[in-house]
Amino acid sequence: MSIFRIEGGHPLSGSVRVQGAKNSVLPILAAAFLSPEECVIHNCPHLTDVEHTLSILRHLGCRAEWEGDSVRVDASAPQNADVPDSLMGEMRSSVVFLGPILGRMGKAELSYPGGCELGPRPIDLHLAALRTLGADIQERSGRLSCEGRLKGGDITLSLPSVGATENAMLAAVTADGVTTITNAAREPEIVDLQNFLNTMGADVHGAGSSVVTVRGGKPLHGGEHTVIADRIVACTYLSAVASAGGEGEVTGVDWRQLSTVTAVLSEAGCKVESGMDSIYIRTDKRLRAVRPIRTAPYPGFPTDAQAVVMAALCKAQGATVFSENMFDSRYRHVDELTRMGADIRVEGKVAVVYGVERLFGAKVKSTDLRGGAALAVAGLGAEGETVISGLKHIDRGYAGLAEDLRALGAKIRREEEKLTENS
Repeated sequence: MSIFRIEGGHPLSGSVRVQGAKNSVLPILAAAFLSPEECVIHNCPHLTDVEHTLSILRHLGCRAEWEGDSVRVDASAPQNADVPDSLMGEMRSSVVFLGPILGRMGKAELSYPGGCELGPRPIDLHLAALRTLGADIQERSGRLSCEGRLKGGDITLSLPSVGATENAMLAAVTADGVTTITNAAREPEIVDLQNFLNTMGADVHGAGSSVVTVRGGKPLHGGEHTVIADRIVACTYLSAVASAGGEGEVTGVDWRQLSTVTAVLSEAGCKVESGMDSIYIRTDKRLRAVRPIRTAPYPGFPTDAQAVVMAALCKAQGATVFSENMFDSRYRHVDELTRMGADIRVEGKVAVVYGVERLFGAKVKSTDLRGGAALAVAGLGAEGETVISGLKHIDRGYAGLAEDLRALGAKIRREEEKLTENS
């Protein structure tokens, strides 16, 4: 069993380059299935979720190979139109294959996806969007059977779902006619997907706004694309410096994509300076509580940054209120932070963090991706040693978390812990 062993209480100092965005690379790799020619995707992070995505592509009949931090995908001769339950169960974002498989093959079959247990995240918006484009979707015993020739249509999402927006875009590229997606998600990852689709010859406009227009039916070809930086990973490393103290720089990231987070850290007392593709942060005194933080769709405060920022504010002077408006079960890290001495009260979607003077190292367990990263952030600011297990969750979204944190001066290492009879 892999664990992180962290020696806390040491100010950080260093610089780290941010990996490619997990939430960009997965739909972009799914989009490569639409191309009859080879696609090359650069700046791909080595994550377990990426490996699962490549496994899905290979099952579909594609050649998908790593070359350093790049991936070559050849989908010129697809063979299958289904995704096995074993692959669907590994990650929730695997549902993004529904649109491209249906569009390319005229049919698709898959089961409901897995992933972190963050409460109900129904895919009804995905299905409604595809039905608007003419898909016939049958749901039987937990599996979805889809078929039909797609035609452009007007899709109105009841909420700006990132996944549903991506699936609609991917399907609409293959549909005859014009598709308009209203109340679309506005995340930078949507813009990145649009840019890749257009590189392949598609005609997609409006990503980054609430209305995306796709002129479908354009002949597609191969393409080469570089994935944007992962803004949530950048938030994690900035939060780590805020928690431990000291100074650090994250590079290769667009500061505008995480301005809501840097604004909170500045309000808490950190000095934050943004450059063209870098963010510098310095903390030399105890942080202070900030105004209520409410998670919201982009450009609001990202739900994926809630846990790591909460960990950084556990020692802040005063009380900070968090309102989680995106998922029902996004406070699973609170019990583990409490083991380290944090004082956090949760009721429903609201968590109140009462700052304590110090945190203490403890044995804690990661139960989801961002919650696991939050434990590392807290461990760096705690006194003594923190041991984190459950790293399979962290590995889904961080390509070398320990190495990156060491680049910032952290005392952290990954070890294999032997299981005992009482473990």
